[in-house]
Amino acid sequence: MNSNIIKLKEIIENSNNIVFFGGAGVSTESGLRDFKGDNGLYKQKYDKPAEYYLSTKCFYSDPKTFYDFYKTNMNTLNVKPNITHYYLTELEKQGKLKAIITQNIDGLHQKAGSKNVLEVHGTTYKNYCVKCGKEYSAEFVFNSKGIPMCECGGIIRPNVVLYGEMMPEEYSLAVSYIYKAETLIVAGTSLTVEPACSLVKIFNGKNLIIINKDSTPYDNLATLVIHDSLKNVIGKLFKKNDD
Repeated sequence: MNSNIIKLKEIIENSNNIVFFGGAGVSTESGLRDFKGDNGLYKQKYDKPAEYYLSTKCFYSDPKTFYDFYKTNMNTLNVKPNITHYYLTELEKQGKLKAIITQNIDGLHQKAGSKNVLEVHGTTYKNYCVKCGKEYSAEFVFNSKGIPMCECGGIIRPNVVLYGEMMPEEYSLAVSYIYKAETLIVAGTSLTVEPACSLVKIFNGKNLIIINKDSTPYDNLATLVIHDSLKNVIGKLFKKNDD
């Protein structure tokens, strides 16, 4: 076990108010594609930029195109959590981890058993009719043909933050958790996307830990920086018993 892992282990053992802030790199090891990586969603060739297909403009003006793209790329119904998700669930059970703040919309933290998850970009697992507000499951949306429609005749939309929209209420709560945290673990994110990356600037606690394959603009502010995959790092901290 190298010195960085030993230091990380010591910080976690001695902290009782930890907040975890994660990005796409948390989910890629479950087989999901990230957004801006070398083989990311935004690097693929489409008729229009990928951001357009996940925008309010596309959803309201051309819902068929929106849902063709959304169902192809955002369906995580059969995706399983990985070791990082399970490790965070264990930290939460121990009372050390107070909140998970995620930029991901895939619901994998909840699948692993985590309770206090703040999804600052929303989630594919909550959907509602834009006309009457009735809620629908992810299974209903992804298994529907064409545009998912409510029984009232309205279009169903996912409760995710589309391009052109404001951040949800969870963002304000995330600010509060980070501001009060003793230790902030930032993982699997390049910290280049606003406004979520600005959450790091709010942290005023003791330990800022950054775990990411590549460097980030905030590495120089961190107590500890580990440039490695989460699978490698968490694998040295936690042994999950397979069901």
